[in-house]
Amino acid sequence: MQHIKINVGLLGCGTVGSGVAQVMLERADHLEKRSGIRLELKKVLVRDAAKARTIPSSLMTTCPEDIIDNPDIQIVVELIGGLDPAGEWILHALKNGKRVVTANKYLLAHRGSEIFSAAAANLSCVCFEASCGGAIPIVLALTRGLLANEIKSVVGILNGTCNYILTQMMHNGKPYSTALAEAQQAGFAEADPYMDVSGLDSGHKLAVLASLAFGADIRPANIDIQGIAALQDVDLRYARELGYVCKLLAIAQQQATGVSLRVHPALLPVSHPLASVNGSYNAVSVDGSVAGRTVYFGRGAGAMPTASAVLADILEAAMNATVPFFASHPLLNHRQPVAIIPPTEVHTRHYLRITALDKPGTIHDITGVLGRHHISISAMTQHEARAGAYVPLVITTHEAMGGGVTSALAELGQLPCVSGEPAHLRIWDDYE
Repeated sequence: MQHIKINVGLLGCGTVGSGVAQVMLERADHLEKRSGIRLELKKVLVRDAAKARTIPSSLMTTCPEDIIDNPDIQIVVELIGGLDPAGEWILHALKNGKRVVTANKYLLAHRGSEIFSAAAANLSCVCFEASCGGAIPIVLALTRGLLANEIKSVVGILNGTCNYILTQMMHNGKPYSTALAEAQQAGFAEADPYMDVSGLDSGHKLAVLASLAFGADIRPANIDIQGIAALQDVDLRYARELGYVCKLLAIAQQQATGVSLRVHPALLPVSHPLASVNGSYNAVSVDGSVAGRTVYFGRGAGAMPTASAVLADILEAAMNATVPFFASHPLLNHRQPVAIIPPTEVHTRHYLRITALDKPGTIHDITGVLGRHHISISAMTQHEARAGAYVPLVITTHEAMGGGVTSALAELGQLPCVSGEPAHLRIWDDYE
């Protein structure tokens, strides 16, 4: 059997790039045996060619044109991240007829449609499994495995940093600052963790996945995004007491009037399939009209899990069948407009913690505000306390509209019997 030889150039040699290069150099025979394709690493773009690395110095270059314009390289792998110059390099490579692999969710979330159109126009392809879930093959599932389905929802834990932090807070009682420091020490969090803990990283991934799920051009600006930095330990303690765990969820739901898109901390019942996803692991639950609920689970952070997805993308790009598939696939190109449902119109359950004065009439005043905003109480908890003191009153609600809850929270904060702003988390218990 004659195997195909494909030459590859890497743009970037950071954590993931180093992992990809290592596997290509050390396990080329294994990859060929598994795929029938012989991958040859030709060039690697680095910032500093003098820096000591495990890859041969003969492969290194500081000039991107040595890869993008090299006629001997068929596949260009972009692993530098960010909008530019990554975006321009990818467009240049596509114009030159190169097949492209990228793990850049930030770029795809903002310019995906432009890049996919350029690939189709130049009879090429862009493979991007590594952009949305580490080693989890969720792009493959949405673009191939679940094609027979109308996707009703995509719900995921998409950021290993946040999941590690929340696991430490929920299960080990550690404060946010301690859990974050440990995540950084373990290599799960960057020195500047803002993109992760703000929810923006999850928002970029959700934009990519929701675009595939619904065949629509969805951007981060369409997504309501809230991070985990403002979470308070007391609310996680109450969550445990009530039988919930807290996860940063990325949620895309198809509804009668459009699509709702949001990233936020959410309380899940301990029996929920995503509740047991801990540490740096990621998971994605997809609800399809034919398949029903399917769940994808795996490592969401680290060099080798992401390198695994990058290498799978390289091998897929090496198969010429990917090119016509890419050009004709309506989930990648020919996307349709979709109405975005604002967060004020999204119905879900809610958790409220109100610091209230323990005196006659307080409950009446609070429930009166909730009632005026059409919010029905599911349960109410107050630990025994000294009369006349301010005590936490914890309320869970039935499904209520987001706008009504926001207005009620503002009104509750103004009541004489309430001290400070009420705490608020959304509850996610939509599962079979």
